[in-house]
Amino acid sequence: MRREIGTTFTPMKPLQSIRAVLTAAVCFCALSGPVFSQEETESAAPVAVGVIELKARPVPVMSELPGRIAATRISEVRARVSGILMERVFQQGSIVQQGDVLYRIDPTLFRVRVASAEAALQKAKAVQENARQQLERQKNLRRQNVNSATDFDTAAVNLAQAEADVASQQAALDEARINLDYTQVRAPITGVIGAALVTEGALVTADGSSNLALIQKLDTVYADFTQSAQALMELKQAVSEGKLASPAPGQARVELVFDNGSVYPQTGKLLFQNASVDPNTGQVGLRAEFPNTAGNLLPGMYVRVRIEQAVKENGLTVLQRAVIRDATGKPQVYVIDKEGNAQVRDVTLGASIGTEWTVLSGLKPGETVVADGVQKVQPGQSVQSEPWSPDASPSQQTDSAKE
Repeated sequence: MRREIGTTFTPMKPLQSIRAVLTAAVCFCALSGPVFSQEETESAAPVAVGVIELKARPVPVMSELPGRIAATRISEVRARVSGILMERVFQQGSIVQQGDVLYRIDPTLFRVRVASAEAALQKAKAVQENARQQLERQKNLRRQNVNSATDFDTAAVNLAQAEADVASQQAALDEARINLDYTQVRAPITGVIGAALVTEGALVTADGSSNLALIQKLDTVYADFTQSAQALMELKQAVSEGKLASPAPGQARVELVFDNGSVYPQTGKLLFQNASVDPNTGQVGLRAEFPNTAGNLLPGMYVRVRIEQAVKENGLTVLQRAVIRDATGKPQVYVIDKEGNAQVRDVTLGASIGTEWTVLSGLKPGETVVADGVQKVQPGQSVQSEPWSPDASPSQQTDSAKE
């Protein structure tokens, strides 16, 4: 029997297949050499950053205290005569000037009283003129020794009584005219008037129980705030020991801070500090005054008052942009050491002053901190430092550092 001869295929075992793949991969890696990512290559080079050198300078000691806005003047509009309210003249929520007519009360009865007082005054003046003529006659008769002394004295007394009656009636007429004028209820002060508290047709009285409206002077406002008596004592103690300096009278800066962290653009002035401590809270009341030309500050508004209460002669500040936070929220900064490496440093910060934080501990004068490019720096990393300027843009800072 004839046997066909052909090519025979012998399948490779699984173990031999895996060895062949691994051998090919090792050979490829040996030929191609090590491969690094672009990020790893760039991290090896120094990072360009903008830095500032810390210098000691007089730094104000600021306290941020809770407070509320209050109007500088408040006036309740009240009727000074009783009657029926006929008309409301003002527009609610508008600014009124002192002396402006706000309401009109029915003047009919008061006009009648003025007319009656005028008639009574005319009558009194007529009696006065008659008494004066009688006295003149008695004087002539007296010179002729015709009348008696009793008649002369009686005429003089009658004239005196008539003159008194004229004065009394004149006063009654003046009062009637004043009451007639009071039927026009006027604004006692200049300010913003609120809602009308009565309507036309209502009976208003002069006994002080009817409040017709409320006017508040808001072109300047008060900020009333409190501080603990203990904190005030500690500040005074530090000033007396020479650790802090007290600001000159009237020179203490006062600022307002809103809930969103923004600062009111106009500074105020401290007016006074109460001479006593509230026995219930242990707080001392203070008051500052702020301009309010735009009308943004409204009475009752909650604010925080930032007040300069002392000055630290050799204080330190650091830019807010130089501060970073760790996972727990603790503030840190990058300090450049002698080898040019950035080292992270924990710091304790006080109140903010503009774009800076006051430094309570953690930094010393003469140290250099990273102010621009802090997000690119890693602890212990080598950096290329360039003095930072607040006038230059971030791109200009980076380009300058690279040069």
